[in-house]
Amino acid sequence: MGNKPAKMTSFEACRKKMEDEGIAPSAISAFESAFTALASGDSGMIPESTITPVPELDKAAEFDVTPDASLLSKTVMLKLNGGLGTGMGLDKAKSLLKVKGEDTFLDLTAKQVMAMRKEHGFNVKFMLMNSFSTSEDTLAFLQEKYPSLGYEAGLEMLQNKVPKIDEKTLLPATDKKNSANEWCPPGHGDLYAALVASGSLDALLKDGYKYMFVSNSDNLGASLDMEILTYFAQKEAPFMMECCERTANDKKGGHLALRNKDKQLILRESAMCADEDEDAFQDITKHKFFNTNNLWIRLDKLKQVIDRNGGFIPLPMIKNKKTVDPKDDKSQKVIQLETAMGAAIECFDGATAIVVPRTRFAPVKKCNDLLLLRSDAYLLVDNKPVLNPACGGTAPVMALDSKLYKLVGALEAATAGGIPSLVNCKKLTVKGPVRMSNKTKFVGEVKVSNTGSVAKYVPAGEVTGEVDITDSVGMGPLEPTTVQTKIYEGQKPGTSGLRKKVKEFTKPHYLNNFVQSAFDSVKATGTDFSSGSLVVGGDGRYYNPEAIQTIIKMGVANGVKRFWIGQDGLLSTPAVSAIIRERGPKWQKAFGAFILTASHNPGGPDEDFGIKYNCELGQPAPASLTDAIYAGTTTIKTYKICESFPTIDVSKPGLTTVVAADGSDEISVEVISSTDTHIALLKSIFDFDQIKALLDRPDFTMVYDTMHGVNGPYAKKVLVEELGQSEDVCMNAIPKDDFNGGHADPNLTYAKELVKKMGLDRKGMKIDVGGAPIPDFGAAADGDGDRNMILGKQFFVSPSDSLAVIAANANDIPFFRSQGGLKGVARSMPTSGAVDLVAKDMNFSLFETPTGWKYFGNLMDSKEVYGGSDFTPFICGEESFGTGSDHVREKDGLWAVLAWLQILAVKNLDPSKPLVTVEDIVTAHWAKYGRNYYSRYDFEGMDKPKCNAMMDKMRADVEKNTGRTVGKYTIAKSDDFEYVDPVDGSVAKKQGIRFLMEDGSRVIFRLSGTAGSGATVRMYIEQYEPEKTDAVAADALAELIRVALDLCDIQGFLGTEEPTVIT
Repeated sequence: MGNKPAKMTSFEACRKKMEDEGIAPSAISAFESAFTALASGDSGMIPESTITPVPELDKAAEFDVTPDASLLSKTVMLKLNGGLGTGMGLDKAKSLLKVKGEDTFLDLTAKQVMAMRKEHGFNVKFMLMNSFSTSEDTLAFLQEKYPSLGYEAGLEMLQNKVPKIDEKTLLPATDKKNSANEWCPPGHGDLYAALVASGSLDALLKDGYKYMFVSNSDNLGASLDMEILTYFAQKEAPFMMECCERTANDKKGGHLALRNKDKQLILRESAMCADEDEDAFQDITKHKFFNTNNLWIRLDKLKQVIDRNGGFIPLPMIKNKKTVDPKDDKSQKVIQLETAMGAAIECFDGATAIVVPRTRFAPVKKCNDLLLLRSDAYLLVDNKPVLNPACGGTAPVMALDSKLYKLVGALEAATAGGIPSLVNCKKLTVKGPVRMSNKTKFVGEVKVSNTGSVAKYVPAGEVTGEVDITDSVGMGPLEPTTVQTKIYEGQKPGTSGLRKKVKEFTKPHYLNNFVQSAFDSVKATGTDFSSGSLVVGGDGRYYNPEAIQTIIKMGVANGVKRFWIGQDGLLSTPAVSAIIRERGPKWQKAFGAFILTASHNPGGPDEDFGIKYNCELGQPAPASLTDAIYAGTTTIKTYKICESFPTIDVSKPGLTTVVAADGSDEISVEVISSTDTHIALLKSIFDFDQIKALLDRPDFTMVYDTMHGVNGPYAKKVLVEELGQSEDVCMNAIPKDDFNGGHADPNLTYAKELVKKMGLDRKGMKIDVGGAPIPDFGAAADGDGDRNMILGKQFFVSPSDSLAVIAANANDIPFFRSQGGLKGVARSMPTSGAVDLVAKDMNFSLFETPTGWKYFGNLMDSKEVYGGSDFTPFICGEESFGTGSDHVREKDGLWAVLAWLQILAVKNLDPSKPLVTVEDIVTAHWAKYGRNYYSRYDFEGMDKPKCNAMMDKMRADVEKNTGRTVGKYTIAKSDDFEYVDPVDGSVAKKQGIRFLMEDGSRVIFRLSGTAGSGATVRMYIEQYEPEKTDAVAADALAELIRVALDLCDIQGFLGTEEPTVIT
């Protein structure tokens, strides 16, 4: 037996954890220094007996220097941007908080930097020290709004992270529920380790930079001051701290001192002060100066200090006692070790400090600060907040109720009506829940109190003295209530939202939890609910009416001021996208929508319900938003709702205005036509006169089966009212909440009535109809109107062929022809490569994406939103009967039907010639491009764990299967499809197991995430034939289907080889 490994010492365990996480050696060394101090029993305290007060310091206001602008070429401005502002209830970079109008901290900093560059003609170097929590949000913000900064090389360096330490064992803390809780930021003292670890220090020195100015991102007063920079350069000091003179408000903050033993300047933070020294610590007449965290550093001297100490700066340790889960006071007790960057002043021989005006220290640490900064008490001058001269040189004192207004969300709820005037206020004290507005002017010393639990409105006009609003009238029907809730597991939206059984959605609080999480997540993106409109509607399935009323009541409670509701609660999914994009006026334009649909899934009290959110361009919520919504559902404790808000009659169009009892607010709910906006858009895309001429031909008949889904009213509006056809062209056109007991899925299996009428069976084979007339054109729609099936007389058009035919004939459609022709096409990965052949022939940009319309939306918005290439006009499609273009950001079943009718109309412009049929168009297409024989097998309602096991087995065997021969096929490549979005760089993994054969054939397996119960295995089979195009698809694919069933061993895993649906 070998020797047992020695038990690791405490820091060895920390070292291993940090090395395994990829933490840089410089950060590990710095943390080891702090840890060693902790383990040795060092309390981190600085006794009063060991220090002396600092004598007078030079004052920046009295500098007699001539600013030297040439120094800017050697200077870098760095903002510490690692904080999330969790103490104020924020969960993203604090610098992205709006502080003045629409400007965030980061907006104003960026504007300061760009203004300085323009004024002095130097490309002043700008850097951020982000944390692992703030990097993504910050860079995305800068790259979108300030690309000249956002894409600069060397902009960012990342703050490190360090393990939380078990208070008893000094071993790394653990959290089995959330491993992210095991780590914490090391404090801003990590600046120096991060400069080394990122290579930034060496790079800056190599590029000739000598001076660095560092400040916190929430301190807008800390601009790069030319006089201070010049003073620092002339003093030739290695390190300089900006201090302010302490006042009573600063007595609990850290202060500057002289260490007795060597007369070195040091920084003593509150955590370094023992209880017995607290009186001396808070004596502002003794310790006069505090650190603003505005630091000036000579980079060459910093390099010397770091090298002298073995690659890091040994900063004093600060010990903070916490719990491993900050949201659970009962979780493991831990120590978080931090360091302060200002403490480095003791590491530099010759370090100095200066006194600066208070204008250079304006951080936002509490909601008191934020309200003051947002008010008229501060003005923006050169993108810096400056106290309004009308305040007489003294800022108003803010004393908001600390129990109620600790978090930004609470302050924003209290000021939803606008920010009150504070310019003439001396002191504002607020006790109890209140609501303020921009109609209020506080004057002199004001105390507003409310001893009740319900927020009351502060009167408009001038308010002074003591005002008790406890007995004031409340909001009445607009009064929000906070409801305690419980967490439901599994509320994770799929590619098309959250779908579950109705019985699940009707459980207490289930829908409320999801809707509240959606409101919270959308608001966190910066969406302003108080401007614009929220669209609500759905496919009419069971529980839609109740859900609509719930969403309205919760929307009011969450700050939505205007709603657009589809008449009868009905809105097709593409119509919602059209309304968001097209409906005005501009000041009412929709910011988003809730769509109540489970698409093609069955409806009824025992079947499925669904909900999804669409964003400001009409597009489905991106993964970042759906992930945030899901995360919200896993932690939600309460939701907001206005229980007394009246039920809205959605049966007829009209506007309902509901006013608060105290007159402080009003809500508009407008019931709008479900069809008008969408149909108007479609009329601008197609030539309705040409289509009508086709439909009026005596030798042409058609039928459109909307399967008792939402598209019935749209079909009647277009085909009957606009195109003058008889109502019998519309089958099953009355929406029903259970789809009349059917399955509103437009395929050969479920559209039974239409398929039979078109002379086909469930496999697309011709049947004997006994002499009954067969329409020349048939189409079907699903429950929410975004899918389509196209049929000719006894002829089935596969979705993949439909996409290819529309792309090849796009110039027959005015929308494309008038814009110079189609530019780009895209298909989901499982969709056949038929459209690829068209794209290659016609030189279109071609994209293969994962399943999910949001991927197509990114490509459509590449130029408009992301500043990239323009791929529009654009057509895209999925094998699951979804087709559309860039007119909306959803697939559009009615658009696909009209596209085919438009193509047929152009091919039949001469009524004297024989009718060119659907079959004629498709067979001509095959003759030119060859045929992609294609089929999809759906195995519905399967056991999910067994499905996952089957997929995992194929995933594990991808390398072993590559090169393998199966039947007459050789697998050239087996993989799990991964997609890197060419527009936003996001990565989608595990999108389907692919078997790509040497002859170009494909077999693909996916699990569908859209079913309400069980799992659906989808098996896709494709074989290309350049010349042999007249075979029956089932016959052409028979051998490959057998190979596919053997590759997945579905019989072994799921006990069947019989699909529920064959397409």
